[in-house]
Amino acid sequence: MSKPKILLNLFHPNIDNSRGNKILIKMVRNLTNVTCRDLYQECPGFKINVKHEQQLLLDHDLIVFQHPFYWYSCPSLLKEWEDRVLEQGFAYPPGVGDKLNGKHWLTVITTGGPEDAYRSGGFNNYTISELLRPFQQTANLCGMKWLPPIVVHSVLPPGIEGYKNISDDDLKKRAEEYKKFLEGYTI
Repeated sequence: MSKPKILLNLFHPNIDNSRGNKILIKMVRNLTNVTCRDLYQECPGFKINVKHEQQLLLDHDLIVFQHPFYWYSCPSLLKEWEDRVLEQGFAYPPGVGDKLNGKHWLTVITTGGPEDAYRSGGFNNYTISELLRPFQQTANLCGMKWLPPIVVHSVLPPGIEGYKNISDDDLKKRAEEYKKFLEGYTI
């Protein structure tokens, strides 16, 4: 059985100043079956080469969307990318735009808040699963298999008060788990 081809699209507007996403991407960027891309570097000024992006999607089996969880969603370039790349006739509707049918979608996010803030009655009122529903439905509409997301909580820059920050050791462990997941992933 051959390893699946993995497309890892990193959407972080300032990866150099990131604590969590920088460690996560560093851990997986050199895996042999992973095409790792920094979309903020590749699409300056939000200039997206739609045909190129679509071809990359066609050439890979597992599509990873890695980003910080901003305002219960994603950085703006990811939304623009979805709007432009997952266009009608390519990604939907079923039976017409079915180019992504059967591919796998994995969301990998970092949050500033702790895990218990993401629950009914918690600080954010909703679970991560509930908050990620628009992404899950996008995957469903595109005929893609939604995988349980990888979520790393409590990733704050140094000096931010209010929540307990994930330790460097625990962050490294989560990055290693991410790497092991991608290394062992089969379709």
